[in-house]
Amino acid sequence: METPIRLVHHYHFFPRNLTSMKYIVNTLFIYSPDTIPILEALTIRNISQSSNLPPKMRSLPLHRMFRSSDYTIFKSMKTRKQVLFALPMLLSILSCSKTETTSPAEPDQQKVTATDYRQEMRNFVIGISQYAKAKNSQFAIIPQNGIELITSNGESDGTLVQAYVNAIDGVGQEDLFFGYDEDNQPTPSADNLYIREFLNRIKTAKKVMVTDYCSGKTNMDKSYSSNNSNGYISFAADQRDLNNIPAYPAQPYGVNTNNITSLSQAKNFLYLINPEKFSSKKQFIDSVKTKNYDVILMDLFLNDVAFTATEIDQLKTKANGGKRLVICYMSIGEAEDYRYYWQSTWRVGNPPFIVAENPDWPGNYKVQYWNADWKSIIYGNDASYTKKLIDSHFDGAYLDIIDGFEYFENN
Repeated sequence: METPIRLVHHYHFFPRNLTSMKYIVNTLFIYSPDTIPILEALTIRNISQSSNLPPKMRSLPLHRMFRSSDYTIFKSMKTRKQVLFALPMLLSILSCSKTETTSPAEPDQQKVTATDYRQEMRNFVIGISQYAKAKNSQFAIIPQNGIELITSNGESDGTLVQAYVNAIDGVGQEDLFFGYDEDNQPTPSADNLYIREFLNRIKTAKKVMVTDYCSGKTNMDKSYSSNNSNGYISFAADQRDLNNIPAYPAQPYGVNTNNITSLSQAKNFLYLINPEKFSSKKQFIDSVKTKNYDVILMDLFLNDVAFTATEIDQLKTKANGGKRLVICYMSIGEAEDYRYYWQSTWRVGNPPFIVAENPDWPGNYKVQYWNADWKSIIYGNDASYTKKLIDSHFDGAYLDIIDGFEYFENN
């Protein structure tokens, strides 16, 4: 019986018709069914991407594309020797694909400088950090996801981008041990390892905050223990909407009476950014005050009304008397049509920085986050979102859609 061999990588994929497009390929691994690496092979970087790619694949983040069942490469090979024999064939095919569909650029096209979407996101985060810390030097900046930004080449062993790393106080990561493909299901080991290789580069200097989406005592315990053994603090969310305080565990993992005055001291956190189940700000505050989490991640608004500095100050003491941090969620890679800044005339293309609606989250719109007008909404002036967080006495900002660069790289 023939033994199937498959190529696995978190970024990249191969269509059935190998010459129908160009590739973005990075350090592919050939795996046997028992997931033992046979050979590290092949680095072909950022050649370009073809419009022949099906729309359903174009809309996916790169690290999820390869797992599509529509795309395969080797169906069967019996031995490692055959894999090694096949590799030159693959390289030859890729070489043909690279040249067959490439035509000389027009003179005007050659003058166009491509946008470095990753660096633009780094610049955005750095700008927010510099503005906020000039107002409050202890204000924490925590980007969620997009962990590849910490290195210059997007590889876990690449050179750290110190300007970016120095601008942040921690990193948030979703779906590390549970929820990557489906809520309450373990994240595939290859994806887990890929992400941890990045997180481990900075975990000694920056706090790593993991949110796993799982429920039930067994999975939640496993999430907490797995993250703790890796040196991360975590929150096991039993609702992806992040709209509740889980009943389990009764006390936060790593509960303590310490005074938490900086993110580096935190041992746990509560992620509660959707207050839809709370009828009033008072009910929300009273509920959170009964808990002993070291960090509260929450939204600035409840029922479209912003929390005041006095209200946020009430949340800064744990039930056991210890002090804690209260950090505010802020999406910077998408515009949300329920936010205070949204205007009734806004739509895709107007203003120009609004690019497309997120099909998975209606009311959320991809934005050109490097656009000066969008940046001015987020930071840099007294009317900005970041200034509102500072004025409301939040201890930091939890920045979401950091991985928004993937959308623009794919489109």
